[in-house]
Amino acid sequence: MRLGGPFLALAAAETFSLSGTRLSTIAIPWLVLSTTGSPVLTGLTAMMEMLPYVIAKALGGPLIDRAGAKSIAIICDTASVLVVALVPLLDLFGMLGMPVLLPLVFAMGVLRGPSDAAKQAMVPDIATLANVPLERVTGVASAIERLASTAGAAGAGALIGLIGPGQALLVNAATFAAAALIVAAGIPGTRRAPAPETRPVERASYLEDLREGWRFLRGDAVLVSIVAMVAVTNLFDQAYHAVLLPVWTRDAGHGPELLGAMFAAFAGASIAGAAIAAAIGERMPRLMVYTVAFLLTGFPRFLVPALDAPIGLVFATLAIAGFASGFLNPILSAVIFERIPKPLTGRVTALNTALCFALIPFGGLAGGALISGLGLAAALFLMGIAYLAATLAPLALKSFRGFDRASPEASSSSRGQAPQPSGR
Repeated sequence: MRLGGPFLALAAAETFSLSGTRLSTIAIPWLVLSTTGSPVLTGLTAMMEMLPYVIAKALGGPLIDRAGAKSIAIICDTASVLVVALVPLLDLFGMLGMPVLLPLVFAMGVLRGPSDAAKQAMVPDIATLANVPLERVTGVASAIERLASTAGAAGAGALIGLIGPGQALLVNAATFAAAALIVAAGIPGTRRAPAPETRPVERASYLEDLREGWRFLRGDAVLVSIVAMVAVTNLFDQAYHAVLLPVWTRDAGHGPELLGAMFAAFAGASIAGAAIAAAIGERMPRLMVYTVAFLLTGFPRFLVPALDAPIGLVFATLAIAGFASGFLNPILSAVIFERIPKPLTGRVTALNTALCFALIPFGGLAGGALISGLGLAAALFLMGIAYLAATLAPLALKSFRGFDRASPEASSSSRGQAPQPSGR
């Protein structure tokens, strides 16, 4: 399998970007939890980043199709360097209270949304350039993503314990800088003007581009089903990562080192699942693998800590869940990209991902509110049961049966139109 320079550059940029993001997803909740002791404020901080992230990602789709994914990724990652670096700078001078931190995490979300969407929109072009199946490219990309998350989580726990959560974000700023430089130097621009005979007399407005992406997305039953299921499970995942597991770790008398190790165990095991998906993804029965993987990934992670199980069992459960989760993104990415016509890739993938993330901003708040009202064990158990119910959707909804078929419109629009780099 030859994936070539552009894929390696995208993989390297994603490695830096995701490693830094994983660090911040541990450092910021721990910073709030350790300084305020409030699960609700911890959840509020997570919401203040994820709500603008979702909105900016949805609105950024037409900009990606117009300006090019490469340009958007570079601009947003460069600006993120400055915003993230303000956190350790203000922390150093004792000026980092909640009224200051909340606007900064809001700005982080605004910038990270379009950047992530832009990198995702590059994948189909890179698969075409490499002349390999989408499942293989998305599988390799997912394995690299998991590797970056593993390294980021493991390093984050140790780094936070050593220098504190605020100062640890200096590394996050550096990773954004590295990602911007790699995308600029290693990935060709892929935005192409329409052929002269198909060039419109008057270009559609931004809002019309956005509406066109929305019309296509809502008209595809498979994409709608994916959005609904993933949005619900993402709500519970965010509560788990941002509030439930950090509070469980603190209440058990442990520090950020153990929290980082648990995230690393999950992400590390997922590398194996993603690697298998990359190797044999095009031959897997997608719907069956997707359903079983989601069932293993969700409910057990919530149940085991709710029962106050030993640390060893918690790690074993996270490893099994992580391995299963490694199969999810390659399958989902391949299904989504296969169903979207090439001219709509940026806006539809951005809208799809944004809608999948739409409930994430409220996950931390929901987790914090449940802990405050019912206690940690009850919050873990209730969210685990709800997660289990959501992951049974593929068995109940007929629309999921279309997992193995590309949409006719996407197939016809992409036939014979292999994208070429524009040298942008």
